[in-house]
Amino acid sequence: MMPAIRAKASGKTAFVNVRLLDPATGLDQTGGLLIQDGVIAEVGPSITRDKLPSDCRVIDGQGLCLAPGLVDMRVQVREPGFEHQETIETAGKSASVGGVTTMIALPNTDPVIDDVAGVEFVARRARKVGLAKVFVYGAVSKGIEGHEITEMGLLHQAGAVAFCDGVQTIASARLLRQALSYTTFFDGMIVQHPEEPELSRGGHMNSGELATRLGLSGVSPLAEVIQIERDIRLAEMTGGRLHFAHISTGESVEVIRRAKKRGLKITCDTAPFYFALNENAVSDYRTFAKLSPPLRAEDDRQAIVMGLADGTIDAIASDHNPQDQDSKRLPFAQAAAGGVGLETLLPITLELYHNGHMSLLDAIGKITHAPAKLMKLENHGTLAAGSAADIVVFDPGRPAKIDPYKFQSKSKNSPFDGRLIQGIVLRTLIDGREVFTHPSCIEGS
Repeated sequence: MMPAIRAKASGKTAFVNVRLLDPATGLDQTGGLLIQDGVIAEVGPSITRDKLPSDCRVIDGQGLCLAPGLVDMRVQVREPGFEHQETIETAGKSASVGGVTTMIALPNTDPVIDDVAGVEFVARRARKVGLAKVFVYGAVSKGIEGHEITEMGLLHQAGAVAFCDGVQTIASARLLRQALSYTTFFDGMIVQHPEEPELSRGGHMNSGELATRLGLSGVSPLAEVIQIERDIRLAEMTGGRLHFAHISTGESVEVIRRAKKRGLKITCDTAPFYFALNENAVSDYRTFAKLSPPLRAEDDRQAIVMGLADGTIDAIASDHNPQDQDSKRLPFAQAAAGGVGLETLLPITLELYHNGHMSLLDAIGKITHAPAKLMKLENHGTLAAGSAADIVVFDPGRPAKIDPYKFQSKSKNSPFDGRLIQGIVLRTLIDGREVFTHPSCIEGS
Protein backbone atom coordinates (compact mmCIF):
# COMPACT_ATOMS: atom_id res chain seq x y z
CA MET A 1 0.00 0.00 0.00
CA MET A 2 1.05 3.55 -0.71
CA PRO A 3 2.40 5.02 2.55
CA ALA A 4 4.72 2.02 2.82
CA ILE A 5 8.03 2.31 4.64
CA ARG A 6 8.34 4.83 7.46
CA ALA A 7 10.44 4.95 10.60
CA LYS A 8 8.97 3.11 13.56
CA ALA A 9 9.68 3.73 17.22
CA SER A 10 12.25 1.30 18.54
CA GLY A 11 12.11 -0.34 21.94
CA LYS A 12 9.10 -1.05 24.11
CA THR A 13 6.35 1.24 25.35
CA ALA A 14 3.31 0.20 27.35
CA PHE A 15 0.11 1.88 28.42
CA VAL A 16 -1.47 0.55 31.60
CA ASN A 17 -4.66 1.40 33.46
CA VAL A 18 -6.50 2.57 30.33
CA ARG A 19 -9.98 1.93 28.98
CA LEU A 20 -9.28 -0.07 25.84
CA LEU A 21 -11.70 0.64 22.98
CA ASP A 22 -11.38 -1.50 19.86
CA PRO A 23 -14.55 -1.46 17.75
CA ALA A 24 -13.03 -3.99 15.33
CA THR A 25 -13.07 -6.69 18.01
CA GLY A 26 -15.71 -5.31 20.39
CA LEU A 27 -13.12 -4.79 23.12
CA ASP A 28 -14.19 -2.30 25.82
CA GLN A 29 -12.52 -2.95 29.15
CA THR A 30 -9.76 -1.71 31.42
CA GLY A 31 -6.32 -3.07 30.70
CA GLY A 32 -3.08 -2.28 28.95
CA LEU A 33 -1.30 -2.30 25.62
CA LEU A 34 2.30 -3.15 24.81
CA ILE A 35 4.09 -1.65 21.81
CA GLN A 36 7.30 -3.18 20.50
CA ASP A 37 9.24 -1.69 17.58
CA GLY A 38 6.24 0.30 16.38
CA VAL A 39 3.80 -2.63 16.39
CA ILE A 40 1.13 -3.62 18.91
CA ALA A 41 2.56 -6.70 20.61
CA GLU A 42 -0.10 -7.43 23.23
CA VAL A 43 -3.38 -5.90 24.34
CA GLY A 44 -5.88 -6.76 27.04
CA PRO A 45 -6.72 -6.77 30.75
CA SER A 46 -3.74 -8.97 31.62
CA ILE A 47 -1.20 -6.24 30.83
CA THR A 48 -0.32 -4.56 34.13
CA ARG A 49 2.73 -2.70 35.31
CA ASP A 50 4.10 -5.59 37.38
CA LYS A 51 4.05 -7.97 34.39
CA LEU A 52 6.02 -5.75 31.99
CA PRO A 53 9.73 -6.14 31.22
CA SER A 54 12.12 -3.85 33.08
CA ASP A 55 13.33 -2.11 29.90
CA CYS A 56 9.81 -0.99 28.97
CA ARG A 57 8.70 2.62 29.11
CA VAL A 58 5.41 2.58 31.02
CA ILE A 59 2.69 5.22 30.77
CA ASP A 60 -0.10 5.14 33.35
CA GLY A 61 -3.28 6.05 31.49
CA GLN A 62 -5.10 6.94 34.73
CA GLY A 63 -8.35 5.49 33.39
CA LEU A 64 -8.32 7.48 30.14
CA CYS A 65 -9.56 5.99 26.86
CA LEU A 66 -7.14 4.37 24.41
CA ALA A 67 -8.43 3.63 20.91
CA PRO A 68 -7.09 3.02 17.40
CA GLY A 69 -5.94 6.18 15.66
CA LEU A 70 -8.75 7.79 13.70
CA VAL A 71 -9.11 7.00 10.00
CA ASP A 72 -10.43 10.04 8.16
CA MET A 73 -11.73 9.01 4.75
CA ARG A 74 -12.35 12.46 3.28
CA VAL A 75 -9.59 15.07 3.53
CA GLN A 76 -8.41 17.78 1.18
CA VAL A 77 -4.68 18.18 1.81
CA ARG A 78 -4.50 20.75 -1.02
CA GLU A 79 -0.97 19.77 -2.05
CA PRO A 80 0.06 20.02 -4.82
CA GLY A 81 -1.29 23.28 -6.19
CA PHE A 82 -3.08 25.00 -3.31
CA GLU A 83 -0.39 25.16 -0.64
CA HIS A 84 -1.62 28.58 0.52
CA GLN A 85 -4.65 26.77 2.00
CA GLU A 86 -3.06 23.56 3.30
CA THR A 87 -0.09 21.24 2.78
CA ILE A 88 0.55 17.61 3.59
CA GLU A 89 2.68 18.81 6.51
CA THR A 90 0.13 21.23 8.00
CA ALA A 91 -2.68 18.71 7.47
CA GLY A 92 -0.48 16.11 9.19
CA LYS A 93 0.09 18.37 12.18
CA SER A 94 -3.63 19.13 12.38
CA ALA A 95 -4.42 15.43 12.12
CA SER A 96 -2.00 14.60 14.94
CA VAL A 97 -3.70 17.08 17.28
CA GLY A 98 -7.05 15.57 16.33
CA GLY A 99 -5.99 11.97 16.89
CA VAL A 100 -6.16 11.18 13.15
CA THR A 101 -3.41 8.76 12.13
CA THR A 102 -4.63 7.91 8.62
CA MET A 103 -6.04 10.29 6.00
CA ILE A 104 -7.55 9.55 2.59
CA ALA A 105 -6.81 12.56 0.36
CA LEU A 106 -9.16 13.73 -2.38
CA PRO A 107 -7.73 14.00 -5.91
CA ASN A 108 -8.83 17.58 -6.70
CA THR A 109 -5.33 19.01 -6.50
CA ASP A 110 -3.37 20.80 -9.23
CA PRO A 111 -2.41 18.73 -11.10
CA VAL A 112 -5.29 16.37 -10.45
CA ILE A 113 -4.39 12.92 -9.11
CA ASP A 114 -5.48 11.15 -12.27
CA ASP A 115 -2.25 9.29 -13.07
CA VAL A 116 0.38 7.19 -11.33
CA ALA A 117 2.75 10.14 -10.95
CA GLY A 118 0.19 11.97 -8.80
CA VAL A 119 -0.27 8.98 -6.50
CA GLU A 120 3.49 8.58 -6.12
CA PHE A 121 4.02 12.28 -5.40
CA VAL A 122 1.66 12.23 -2.42
CA ALA A 123 3.25 9.01 -1.17
CA ARG A 124 6.75 10.52 -1.27
CA ARG A 125 5.67 13.74 0.43
CA ALA A 126 3.77 11.90 3.17
CA ARG A 127 6.78 9.68 3.91
CA LYS A 128 9.06 12.71 4.07
CA VAL A 129 6.74 14.57 6.45
CA GLY A 130 6.37 11.47 8.64
CA LEU A 131 3.12 12.40 10.34
CA ALA A 132 -0.31 10.95 9.51
CA LYS A 133 -0.33 8.19 6.91
CA VAL A 134 -1.79 9.49 3.66
CA PHE A 135 -3.60 7.35 1.12
CA VAL A 136 -5.30 8.84 -1.94
CA TYR A 137 -8.38 8.60 -4.07
CA GLY A 138 -7.71 8.36 -7.76
CA ALA A 139 -9.82 10.56 -10.00
CA VAL A 140 -12.64 8.84 -11.88
CA SER A 141 -12.39 11.18 -14.87
CA LYS A 142 -9.32 12.79 -16.40
CA GLY A 143 -8.85 16.26 -14.96
CA ILE A 144 -12.05 15.59 -12.93
CA GLU A 145 -13.83 17.12 -15.93
CA GLY A 146 -16.43 14.34 -16.13
CA HIS A 147 -15.77 13.31 -19.73
CA GLU A 148 -13.13 10.58 -20.08
CA ILE A 149 -12.40 7.78 -17.62
CA THR A 150 -8.93 7.49 -16.09
CA GLU A 151 -6.66 4.44 -16.12
CA MET A 152 -8.30 3.18 -12.95
CA GLY A 153 -6.56 -0.18 -12.96
CA LEU A 154 -3.12 1.45 -13.01
CA LEU A 155 -4.14 3.90 -10.30
CA HIS A 156 -5.34 1.00 -8.16
CA GLN A 157 -2.05 -0.86 -8.65
CA ALA A 158 -0.14 2.30 -7.71
CA GLY A 159 -1.99 2.54 -4.39
CA ALA A 160 -5.21 4.49 -4.92
CA VAL A 161 -7.65 3.02 -2.38
CA ALA A 162 -10.86 4.23 -4.06
CA PHE A 163 -12.03 6.60 -6.78
CA CYS A 164 -13.94 9.89 -6.86
CA ASP A 165 -13.97 13.22 -8.64
CA GLY A 166 -13.23 15.21 -5.50
CA VAL A 167 -15.98 17.70 -4.73
CA GLN A 168 -17.47 17.31 -8.22
CA THR A 169 -20.49 15.13 -8.89
CA ILE A 170 -19.97 12.40 -11.48
CA ALA A 171 -22.88 13.77 -13.48
CA SER A 172 -22.59 11.58 -16.56
CA ALA A 173 -24.57 8.36 -16.17
CA ARG A 174 -22.51 6.84 -18.96
CA LEU A 175 -19.22 7.63 -17.21
CA LEU A 176 -20.41 6.41 -13.82
CA ARG A 177 -21.74 3.18 -15.30
CA GLN A 178 -18.42 2.63 -17.06
CA ALA A 179 -16.46 3.30 -13.84
CA LEU A 180 -18.65 1.02 -11.74
CA SER A 181 -18.31 -1.76 -14.30
CA TYR A 182 -14.55 -1.39 -14.55
CA THR A 183 -13.93 -1.45 -10.79
CA THR A 184 -15.77 -4.76 -10.40
CA PHE A 185 -12.63 -6.46 -11.80
CA PHE A 186 -10.67 -5.56 -8.64
CA ASP A 187 -13.56 -4.87 -6.24
CA GLY A 188 -12.81 -1.15 -6.23
CA MET A 189 -15.14 1.49 -4.85
CA ILE A 190 -16.53 4.63 -6.45
CA VAL A 191 -17.28 7.53 -4.11
CA GLN A 192 -19.91 9.99 -5.27
CA HIS A 193 -20.58 13.58 -4.21
CA PRO A 194 -24.39 13.28 -4.38
CA GLU A 195 -25.71 16.56 -5.70
CA GLU A 196 -27.54 16.81 -9.02
CA PRO A 197 -25.63 19.67 -10.71
CA GLU A 198 -28.51 21.35 -12.50
CA LEU A 199 -30.77 21.38 -9.43
CA SER A 200 -28.03 22.75 -7.20
CA ARG A 201 -26.52 25.26 -9.61
CA GLY A 202 -26.45 28.79 -8.16
CA GLY A 203 -27.62 27.69 -4.71
CA HIS A 204 -25.82 28.86 -1.58
CA MET A 205 -27.70 27.29 1.35
CA ASN A 206 -30.54 24.91 2.07
CA SER A 207 -33.74 25.96 0.33
CA GLY A 208 -36.64 26.90 2.56
CA GLU A 209 -38.03 29.63 4.76
CA LEU A 210 -34.66 30.72 6.18
CA ALA A 211 -33.10 31.05 2.72
CA THR A 212 -36.07 33.16 1.65
CA ARG A 213 -35.74 35.44 4.69
CA LEU A 214 -32.00 35.86 4.11
CA GLY A 215 -32.53 36.54 0.42
CA LEU A 216 -30.25 33.68 -0.64
CA SER A 217 -30.86 31.15 -3.39
CA GLY A 218 -31.35 27.64 -2.05
CA VAL A 219 -30.24 24.11 -2.82
CA SER A 220 -33.16 21.72 -2.56
CA PRO A 221 -32.65 18.49 -0.57
CA LEU A 222 -34.04 16.79 -3.69
CA ALA A 223 -30.80 17.58 -5.51
CA GLU A 224 -29.10 15.06 -3.23
CA VAL A 225 -31.89 12.48 -3.19
CA ILE A 226 -32.40 12.43 -6.96
CA GLN A 227 -28.68 11.90 -7.56
CA ILE A 228 -28.59 9.04 -5.05
CA GLU A 229 -31.65 7.35 -6.54
CA ARG A 230 -30.21 7.50 -10.06
CA ASP A 231 -26.82 6.21 -9.00
CA ILE A 232 -28.27 3.31 -6.99
CA ARG A 233 -29.87 2.12 -10.24
CA LEU A 234 -26.46 2.20 -11.94
CA ALA A 235 -24.86 0.29 -9.07
CA GLU A 236 -27.60 -2.33 -9.32
CA MET A 237 -27.10 -2.59 -13.08
CA THR A 238 -23.33 -3.10 -12.84
CA GLY A 239 -22.87 -4.85 -9.49
CA GLY A 240 -20.27 -2.23 -8.56
CA ARG A 241 -19.44 -0.83 -5.12
CA LEU A 242 -20.83 2.68 -4.72
CA HIS A 243 -20.32 4.95 -1.72
CA PHE A 244 -22.12 8.24 -1.12
CA ALA A 245 -20.12 10.92 0.68
CA HIS A 246 -21.38 13.37 3.31
CA ILE A 247 -25.10 12.67 3.01
CA SER A 248 -27.16 15.39 4.64
CA THR A 249 -30.89 14.71 4.27
CA GLY A 250 -33.37 12.42 5.95
CA GLU A 251 -34.75 11.19 2.65
CA SER A 252 -31.24 10.21 1.53
CA VAL A 253 -30.93 8.05 4.63
CA GLU A 254 -34.20 6.32 3.85
CA VAL A 255 -33.33 5.69 0.18
CA ILE A 256 -29.95 4.20 1.14
CA ARG A 257 -31.57 2.13 3.90
CA ARG A 258 -33.91 0.55 1.34
CA ALA A 259 -31.05 -0.11 -1.08
CA LYS A 260 -29.07 -1.89 1.62
CA LYS A 261 -32.04 -4.07 2.49
CA ARG A 262 -32.09 -5.18 -1.14
CA GLY A 263 -28.49 -6.36 -0.78
CA LEU A 264 -26.90 -3.79 -3.09
CA LYS A 265 -23.25 -2.78 -2.60
CA ILE A 266 -24.20 0.66 -1.32
CA THR A 267 -22.48 2.44 1.58
CA CYS A 268 -22.34 6.03 2.79
CA ASP A 269 -20.80 8.43 5.25
CA THR A 270 -21.67 11.78 6.73
CA ALA A 271 -19.66 14.58 8.33
CA PRO A 272 -19.96 16.07 11.83
CA PHE A 273 -21.45 19.22 10.32
CA TYR A 274 -24.60 17.35 9.35
CA PHE A 275 -25.39 15.69 12.68
CA ALA A 276 -24.24 18.54 14.93
CA LEU A 277 -25.47 21.64 13.08
CA ASN A 278 -28.52 22.74 11.13
CA GLU A 279 -29.24 25.57 8.71
CA ASN A 280 -29.67 28.08 11.52
CA ALA A 281 -25.88 28.17 11.78
CA VAL A 282 -25.80 30.34 8.64
CA SER A 283 -27.96 33.03 10.21
CA ASP A 284 -26.25 36.43 10.15
CA TYR A 285 -24.65 35.22 6.91
CA ARG A 286 -21.89 33.21 8.64
CA THR A 287 -19.71 32.15 5.71
CA PHE A 288 -17.77 29.68 7.90
CA ALA A 289 -21.03 27.69 7.97
CA LYS A 290 -21.34 27.70 4.18
CA LEU A 291 -20.74 24.08 3.22
CA SER A 292 -21.29 21.68 0.35
CA PRO A 293 -23.77 20.07 0.71
CA PRO A 294 -25.36 22.88 2.71
CA LEU A 295 -26.49 22.53 6.30
CA ARG A 296 -30.06 21.25 6.32
CA ALA A 297 -33.21 21.60 8.41
CA GLU A 298 -33.44 20.27 11.97
CA ASP A 299 -35.54 17.29 10.86
CA ASP A 300 -32.78 16.29 8.47
CA ARG A 301 -30.14 16.65 11.19
CA GLN A 302 -32.12 14.35 13.47
CA ALA A 303 -32.55 11.81 10.66
CA ILE A 304 -28.78 11.78 10.11
CA VAL A 305 -28.30 11.04 13.82
CA MET A 306 -30.77 8.16 13.59
CA GLY A 307 -29.07 6.85 10.45
CA LEU A 308 -25.78 6.72 12.33
CA ALA A 309 -27.38 5.04 15.31
CA ASP A 310 -29.10 2.29 13.30
CA GLY A 311 -26.10 1.62 11.07
CA THR A 312 -27.52 2.92 7.80
CA ILE A 313 -24.71 5.48 7.70
CA ASP A 314 -21.51 3.45 7.75
CA ALA A 315 -18.89 5.99 8.74
CA ILE A 316 -18.10 9.57 9.71
CA ALA A 317 -15.51 11.62 7.81
CA SER A 318 -14.26 15.09 8.72
CA ASP A 319 -14.81 16.43 5.17
CA HIS A 320 -11.78 18.64 5.87
CA ASN A 321 -12.00 21.44 3.30
CA PRO A 322 -9.54 24.25 4.11
CA GLN A 323 -10.22 27.67 2.65
CA ASP A 324 -8.11 30.79 3.08
CA GLN A 325 -9.56 33.97 4.59
CA ASP A 326 -9.79 35.69 1.22
CA SER A 327 -12.13 32.90 0.06
CA LYS A 328 -14.35 33.03 3.16
CA ARG A 329 -14.51 36.68 4.21
CA LEU A 330 -16.76 37.65 1.32
CA PRO A 331 -20.50 38.23 0.91
CA PHE A 332 -22.22 34.89 1.51
CA ALA A 333 -23.11 34.27 -2.14
CA GLN A 334 -19.50 34.80 -3.25
CA ALA A 335 -17.78 32.92 -0.40
CA ALA A 336 -16.28 29.48 -0.98
CA ALA A 337 -17.98 26.48 0.58
CA GLY A 338 -16.27 24.16 3.05
CA GLY A 339 -15.01 23.80 6.60
CA VAL A 340 -11.92 22.37 8.27
CA GLY A 341 -12.55 19.34 10.43
CA LEU A 342 -9.48 17.29 11.36
CA GLU A 343 -9.17 18.72 14.87
CA THR A 344 -12.90 18.58 15.62
CA LEU A 345 -13.67 15.10 14.27
CA LEU A 346 -13.30 13.31 17.60
CA PRO A 347 -14.99 15.76 20.00
CA ILE A 348 -17.99 16.35 17.72
CA THR A 349 -18.38 12.60 17.14
CA LEU A 350 -18.30 12.14 20.93
CA GLU A 351 -21.47 14.25 21.12
CA LEU A 352 -23.32 11.22 19.75
CA TYR A 353 -22.17 9.37 22.87
CA HIS A 354 -22.72 12.20 25.34
CA ASN A 355 -26.23 12.80 23.99
CA GLY A 356 -27.15 9.13 24.37
CA HIS A 357 -27.52 8.29 20.68
CA MET A 358 -24.70 5.74 20.50
CA SER A 359 -22.42 3.81 22.81
CA LEU A 360 -18.85 5.08 23.09
CA LEU A 361 -17.54 2.00 21.30
CA ASP A 362 -20.00 2.38 18.41
CA ALA A 363 -19.26 6.10 18.03
CA ILE A 364 -15.51 5.47 17.92
CA GLY A 365 -16.11 2.68 15.41
CA LYS A 366 -17.54 5.18 12.91
CA ILE A 367 -14.19 7.00 12.76
CA THR A 368 -11.80 4.04 13.06
CA HIS A 369 -12.76 0.52 12.06
CA ALA A 370 -15.64 1.42 9.71
CA PRO A 371 -13.70 3.71 7.33
CA ALA A 372 -10.68 1.38 7.42
CA LYS A 373 -12.93 -1.52 6.41
CA LEU A 374 -14.54 0.49 3.60
CA MET A 375 -11.10 1.39 2.24
CA LYS A 376 -9.73 -2.16 2.76
CA LEU A 377 -6.91 -0.84 4.92
CA GLU A 378 -5.73 -3.90 6.78
CA ASN A 379 -4.15 -3.30 10.20
CA HIS A 380 -5.67 0.18 10.39
CA GLY A 381 -8.43 1.21 12.76
CA THR A 382 -7.79 -1.65 15.19
CA LEU A 383 -5.81 -2.50 18.32
CA ALA A 384 -5.27 -6.11 17.26
CA ALA A 385 -1.86 -7.58 18.03
CA GLY A 386 0.42 -7.30 15.01
CA SER A 387 -1.16 -4.06 13.81
CA ALA A 388 0.77 -0.82 13.46
CA ALA A 389 0.79 1.08 16.74
CA ASP A 390 -1.40 3.93 15.48
CA ILE A 391 -3.13 5.01 18.68
CA VAL A 392 -5.06 7.87 20.24
CA VAL A 393 -5.43 8.46 23.97
CA PHE A 394 -8.27 10.80 24.90
CA ASP A 395 -10.36 12.05 27.79
CA PRO A 396 -14.01 11.80 26.68
CA GLY A 397 -15.31 14.01 29.48
CA ARG A 398 -12.86 16.90 29.63
CA PRO A 399 -14.56 20.17 28.68
CA ALA A 400 -13.06 22.56 26.15
CA LYS A 401 -13.99 25.32 23.73
CA ILE A 402 -13.20 25.17 20.02
CA ASP A 403 -10.86 27.97 18.96
CA PRO A 404 -9.92 27.67 15.27
CA TYR A 405 -7.09 30.15 15.69
CA LYS A 406 -5.29 27.54 17.78
CA PHE A 407 -5.64 24.93 15.02
CA GLN A 408 -2.50 23.52 13.42
CA SER A 409 -4.25 23.61 10.05
CA LYS A 410 -3.12 26.46 7.80
CA SER A 411 -6.78 27.44 7.34
CA LYS A 412 -9.16 28.31 10.19
CA ASN A 413 -12.59 28.07 8.55
CA SER A 414 -14.51 26.03 11.14
CA PRO A 415 -18.28 26.27 11.52
CA PHE A 416 -17.77 25.04 15.11
CA ASP A 417 -15.94 28.22 16.15
CA GLY A 418 -16.68 28.86 19.84
CA ARG A 419 -18.59 25.60 20.38
CA LEU A 420 -18.34 24.05 23.85
CA ILE A 421 -17.29 20.41 23.68
CA GLN A 422 -16.52 17.42 25.87
CA GLY A 423 -13.53 15.33 24.91
CA ILE A 424 -9.94 16.15 23.99
CA VAL A 425 -7.02 14.24 22.50
CA LEU A 426 -4.11 13.80 24.89
CA ARG A 427 -1.69 11.63 22.93
CA THR A 428 -1.36 10.49 19.32
CA LEU A 429 1.06 7.75 18.27
CA ILE A 430 1.91 6.69 14.73
CA ASP A 431 3.92 3.47 14.34
CA GLY A 432 4.66 3.79 18.04
CA ARG A 433 6.10 7.31 17.70
CA GLU A 434 4.42 9.93 19.82
CA VAL A 435 3.60 12.70 17.36
CA PHE A 436 1.37 14.73 19.68
CA THR A 437 1.25 15.14 23.45
CA HIS A 438 -1.21 17.53 25.07
CA PRO A 439 0.54 20.06 27.34
CA SER A 440 -1.54 18.86 30.30
CA CYS A 441 -0.32 15.27 29.92
CA ILE A 442 1.76 14.02 32.84
CA GLU A 443 3.49 10.75 32.03
CA GLY A 444 3.61 8.07 34.71
CA SER A 445 6.88 6.42 35.55
